[in-house]
Amino acid sequence: MNDIADIPALMADLGARAKAASAELAFAPPEAKEKALLCAADTVWARRAEIIEANAKDLEFGRNKGLSDAMMDRLMLDETRIQGICDGLRAVAEQDDPVGQVLAEWDRPSGLNIKRVRTPLGVIGVIYESRPNVTADAGALCLKSGNAVILRGGSESFHSSSAIHQCFAEGLRTAGLPEDAVQLIPTRDRAAVQELLTMVDTVDVIVPRGGKGLVGLVQREARVPVFAHLEGIVHIYLDKDADPKKALDVILNAKTRRTGICGAAECLLVHKDLADGLGADAISMLVEAGVRVHADETLQKIDGTLAATDEDWGREYLDMDIAAKVVDDVDGAIAHIREFSSSHTDCILTENDAVAARFFERLDSAILMRNASTQFADGGEFGMGAEIGIATGKMHARGPVGAAQLTSFKYIVEADGATRA
Repeated sequence: MNDIADIPALMADLGARAKAASAELAFAPPEAKEKALLCAADTVWARRAEIIEANAKDLEFGRNKGLSDAMMDRLMLDETRIQGICDGLRAVAEQDDPVGQVLAEWDRPSGLNIKRVRTPLGVIGVIYESRPNVTADAGALCLKSGNAVILRGGSESFHSSSAIHQCFAEGLRTAGLPEDAVQLIPTRDRAAVQELLTMVDTVDVIVPRGGKGLVGLVQREARVPVFAHLEGIVHIYLDKDADPKKALDVILNAKTRRTGICGAAECLLVHKDLADGLGADAISMLVEAGVRVHADETLQKIDGTLAATDEDWGREYLDMDIAAKVVDDVDGAIAHIREFSSSHTDCILTENDAVAARFFERLDSAILMRNASTQFADGGEFGMGAEIGIATGKMHARGPVGAAQLTSFKYIVEADGATRA
């Protein structure tokens, strides 16, 4: 719907209601939050037919909009994916409540006892594209961490997100928590995003989850602090000491399991000693799997490859494409990654501990992996139950952002009449 005449008034109302709800959530009992999430999970499953019906409208909208196959895959919901949403909600529900956790405690000679304690951020605005499951993940994590949230899903996922949001409202009502704790902006109008980015009186942080265009827009125009979740320009370095079977299995899975997620591999770097051996085998395997390999001059001789251009380095394809390049050694891989990585996830395939240590020491991506598919770059796989996204910045939250990362802290200072000299 785009028929709301006064977008500023709508957003001001959402913000005021979220702020009021956040004040209650800050001290809500852990049991109430857990009950709300478990009820939401049960409701999502009970209404799965309605959600799939709503998703069909979104898929039609996406097709008419000309979305790529990868983007359509991100948008699609079926019973298996809805089961995944329910599992994620239950996993978050069962986690320890982060609010009130004592991070550190110490005594001072002056008689002060000081505690650093987790506290909610307040109101979080989440802006995301395509994937309707983010509605559930973001809502769950914000609720668990005692934050109210204003959700702005992509225009493509409008109906699916609305159906999932209604399940949250049911869970909140059942648990006796304010329904305004989880709100979904009820319009596709982009003016709502512009308003959200400037609501400094009611919104404490913005989390953009999407492509470079979305994140860039948010970073340029937001007056509210931002947790950047930038694109996943994910590299895999195939070292000369890699185990062949492990390497081939990891490379194939990292690229082809799901091409439209931010943890999908987008560039393969091959040690020069493997260009005619294991590296060539890996590229041939990808070609046979239907991957379009954009190769440098050395690797172009392999059948089925395409000639890479300058635009292929540092590109997030989110499709059945991968760039491939020969490097001299691990230092060559590190130099390439430093130049082109988005600091999301980068991986090394090697059995050499010293080489792996050098890779880990000299790169500073949010996630660094060894001998593991980059498709594991996911909060659920990290044991967080779910994630809002992978934060690629260096301030506060970094890597998978779960409930604990959506808190700040305050100091609790107690004494027995202490005075300062």
